[in-house]
Amino acid sequence: METITMNVKGMTCGGCVASVTRVLKAVPGVADVAVTLQPGAATVTYDPAQTAAPALRTAIEDAGYDVVG
Repeated sequence: METITMNVKGMTCGGCVASVTRVLKAVPGVADVAVTLQPGAATVTYDPAQTAAPALRTAIEDAGYDVVG
């Protein structure tokens, strides 16, 4: 398992946190997700044999948020 933290821009409320959490948990291979509104970050633990950082980034961006860095 690997863990990555991504900076997420565009989240403004608890609903945004829930949306980002939901789309990340739907990615195959994701084991755990922790999203915080401040400072706007998503920490994801995943199986690198099943997914990778670009897929996680795409899931967040497809939900309408931006990944910075």
